[in-house]
Amino acid sequence: MQREQQIRERLEGIERVIHDAGLWESGAPDTDAFSSQQPFCLDTMLPVQWLQWVFLPRMRAILNSGVDLPTRLAIAPYFEMALESDIPGRATLLYSLNQLDQLFEPTP
Repeated sequence: MQREQQIRERLEGIERVIHDAGLWESGAPDTDAFSSQQPFCLDTMLPVQWLQWVFLPRMRAILNSGVDLPTRLAIAPYFEMALESDIPGRATLLYSLNQLDQLFEPTP
């Protein structure tokens, strides 16, 4: 399977986990939340909001535009620390994020 297709499938899986956990939001955060200068918009968005409103759309835009994909991706470690331990679907979301990160690891 082509790497880009695997990435698309992992992104869809992450979205599914967020939906299944009841964490998907129907409305976007305030416009100001998107102008954060902090990584992961940590000062303006919850971690799952950043996934839904920033990360997933940006990754899909990159895939759709045909520009080069990032050479490295390591977002799972942030979410291991940032997600509350009692958040619904936490373990499944972390697994999905780790699976996505692995697609960006250098091949031996």
